[in-house]
Amino acid sequence: MVTHVRAEAQGDERGALLSFIAEQRDGIRRSVLGLTAEQANSRPSASELSLAGLIKHVAAVEQGWIARGKQEPPAVKWDESNWHECFALVGEESVASQLAYWEEVAAETEAFIRSVPSLDDTFPLPNDPWFPPDERVSMRWLCLALIRELARHAGHADIIRESLDGASAWDLVASEEVAPA
Repeated sequence: MVTHVRAEAQGDERGALLSFIAEQRDGIRRSVLGLTAEQANSRPSASELSLAGLIKHVAAVEQGWIARGKQEPPAVKWDESNWHECFALVGEESVASQLAYWEEVAAETEAFIRSVPSLDDTFPLPNDPWFPPDERVSMRWLCLALIRELARHAGHADIIRESLDGASAWDLVASEEVAPA
């Protein structure tokens, strides 16, 4: 998992943007290392967020933005009646199933961003009240929006994990580095 994005290793702007997205994804993924399902679903802080719920949320949000970039409908549409399900596992969902789904989404993101002719290509923002009407944004904007979304939730994941068992993000990086492949 990525813990540092080396500037010279990216080669181009797309590579750099995708590497920063991967870095933030990996911070969130690491947050569940060594946890039981009960711990991953628990809410140990003042927030109602759980690590399992965050993983589900960021995977769905990433998929939604890539679908919009492709000008397709997102796989999941939340509204006032079901938005709470965005942050909690339901039915047969598990941390493992959400991580596997997110891995598929990550591959889709990589392939799509690498395939667009230009990062300056645009797509319309959704017709939601929190977006300006008739606004178009670039593929570069999409990548930056994903970095912002993932980084925000990686910070949440750090706090939740530390509240659970005291493990910091750096502790998790160190434990991952010594674990057998």
